[in-house]
Amino acid sequence: MIRLSLFLGLAAFAAAAVASAAELPAEIKQAGTLKLTVNSTYAPMEYRDPATNELVGLDIDLANELARRLGVKIVWSETPFAELIPSLQTKRADFIISGISDRASRRETADFIDYLTTGPQFFVLADHEATAATDLCGKKVGTTRSTSFPIEIEKWSKQNCETAGKPAIQYVPGENSIDVRNQLKQGRIDAAVQGGETLPFAQAQEAGKYRVVGEPFAIGYQGIMFRKDDVALREVVTEHLAAMIADGSYKKILEKFGLGANAVSKPLMNAAPQ
Repeated sequence: MIRLSLFLGLAAFAAAAVASAAELPAEIKQAGTLKLTVNSTYAPMEYRDPATNELVGLDIDLANELARRLGVKIVWSETPFAELIPSLQTKRADFIISGISDRASRRETADFIDYLTTGPQFFVLADHEATAATDLCGKKVGTTRSTSFPIEIEKWSKQNCETAGKPAIQYVPGENSIDVRNQLKQGRIDAAVQGGETLPFAQAQEAGKYRVVGEPFAIGYQGIMFRKDDVALREVVTEHLAAMIADGSYKKILEKFGLGANAVSKPLMNAAPQ
């Protein structure tokens, strides 16, 4: 009797576990496709391979592996960075995985499953005289306007320039990271800011052109962004991402792009500081 009770208890537990496993929303499962939108100007996260014009990058590989495990295909589309969130809100995209930072202000209408550590990083042309980040006080510093970096630059400038009696950094907006780097090469700005995860790739592509200054001056996460009411989709993607972390396939993708040190130990929901 005890053995039978134990068997029945284990069977019930197993059945409950199976029943509780997240499933794809019916409309996605029926269609067999995920609609994903990216801004392909943020190498190595997502970009067009110059040799083949193929859409490639860390986010592309992660999304493709998630889709394989979910049993669906991805229909990719591209848009400017500023249009990524509207594309999610208007349901042109099922979720966003495109180098987008988890920010408190973005959580009013969305949830993030964070999968990569990140942080804004100052960099200059290799022959620039700056040796410390404070050497950039009073200088023109460019970054992508639609990211969190303008706010981070302003915050850092107040703490490290203005409180020390130095002039504030002069923020100069750019459309994307390519535009910002072009402004830097053209001498229109003195320095620039990108996510630290992108700079090793940029330095490898243009050897000897750029030099980082100081350490990343804030800590944050990049996340997969979901509409708040898409709980089922968020849960099933999180389950599969956790499985990829556990079996090592996630780390393998990060290491392919030289970003193994940016890995997280598990998916994190809305984990970036407020």
